[in-house]
Amino acid sequence: MIHLFIADLHLSPDHPRLVRGFLDLLDAYQDKLTQLYILGDWFNAWIGDDYTAPWLDEIVEHLKQFTQAGNQVYFLVGNRDFALGPDFLKQFSGKLLPDVQILNIAGKKIRIEHGDALCTDDVSYQRFRKIIRHPWLVSFLRKMPLSFRARLAQGFRKKSHEAQQFKSYEVMDVNQDAVKAALKDVDLLIHGHTHRANIHDVDGKKRIVLGDWKEDTAQILELANDPEQEIRLKIWCY
Repeated sequence: MIHLFIADLHLSPDHPRLVRGFLDLLDAYQDKLTQLYILGDWFNAWIGDDYTAPWLDEIVEHLKQFTQAGNQVYFLVGNRDFALGPDFLKQFSGKLLPDVQILNIAGKKIRIEHGDALCTDDVSYQRFRKIIRHPWLVSFLRKMPLSFRARLAQGFRKKSHEAQQFKSYEVMDVNQDAVKAALKDVDLLIHGHTHRANIHDVDGKKRIVLGDWKEDTAQILELANDPEQEIRLKIWCY
């Protein structure tokens, strides 16, 4: 069995090549008995499980074929698609994971998460995250018309882009104390969010940062049930 980890695809109708890259990935792993873990920001924005569109229908159909072949899809939310819920995932038997999930693969205890909660130096973002992710507010927003949610998501993206122009590289990266705390009871930490693909050594343990998806390549992680496997990021070209 293959455990495949990806993050930060930011799929949208505005970038059809990214969508095609994801569909090609599903086709490539369909016959390999794969457990696919999507660690947030799967979509560039998610305005609700009641949203439908032809480009999204194509993704759902590919996912149905993928899971019907005996594979599994797991998803945990990111900062762009935190409103994505079980109603969307159940169309293809996908499973929604909590913000932090612990896995056991090849004798290793592995923590997976999106990664934004590790960026504790970005105080303004953490404050915003706490408010916008509150269950009451999420529930309220889901009851609003789709057109309102679409405008709101566009406004959030604009404000986020503007705010990042004034923040340093270090502030938007993970905090090392937060990383050490996350690694305390596990052997390996896997996350995305920062778009800074790499494998870091943290006091003898590994922190793996998945890459964001470019127009033709992405850096992903493939783990097998092999305790002797060399852990390295894999370049996925499409």
